[in-house]
Amino acid sequence: MPEFDLDNFKKTWQEQPVQQKYDNNEILQMLNKKSRNYVKYIYWISVAEFLFFTILGLFYIIQGKESNSFLNILERMGAKRTPELENSFDNIYLALKVLSLSVTAYFVYKFYQNYKQIKIEENLKQFIIRIIQFKKTVNAFILINIALLIAFTSIFTVFIFYILNTQNIEVTGSSLIGFIIGIVVSTAMSVFLVWIYYRLVYGIIMKRLDKNLKQLKDIESQEN
Repeated sequence: MPEFDLDNFKKTWQEQPVQQKYDNNEILQMLNKKSRNYVKYIYWISVAEFLFFTILGLFYIIQGKESNSFLNILERMGAKRTPELENSFDNIYLALKVLSLSVTAYFVYKFYQNYKQIKIEENLKQFIIRIIQFKKTVNAFILINIALLIAFTSIFTVFIFYILNTQNIEVTGSSLIGFIIGIVVSTAMSVFLVWIYYRLVYGIIMKRLDKNLKQLKDIESQEN
């Protein structure tokens, strides 16, 4: 019986060809499927947001809670609550709410389009282009929502000063400073919370999508 040579056995074992567990085509299919699922998740999250804010907006309009909160601020600053004031606020609030929901609805449609356009059967280069376009759409959605929040706060602030001016109410000194600081701080906090929300909800999915995109680009570079 021949002697067992451990060194020779190691050498023979190391020289054995290592077979890949998956080839590039299999990896590509898995990455495509995962990426498509991530796009689908963001689409359904945006649908849920649209439905939630639509129902919430209708509730506030019916209950008049937004109107009461806003008019209470004006009353504390010395303004008189009049039917004209209530009507003006309701019209502005309704217009801004419709604008906000229209923007969200537009992006829901864009996410749906992106989801339908990303096909597993597409060639790799086209698939990567669509993923990059989808990322740009998500970033635009987040930035526009933050911009709308700042714009709406600015519009309501201007409206407050307009009402005070039409009713000949002069706000000076500590009251004016306190009001401005309150607006700035509340706006900054709202923007921060919105950014945190999108960072957590959308950011986690986008990070995974970025990882897939990097792997897809690596495969494409190997094929070229």
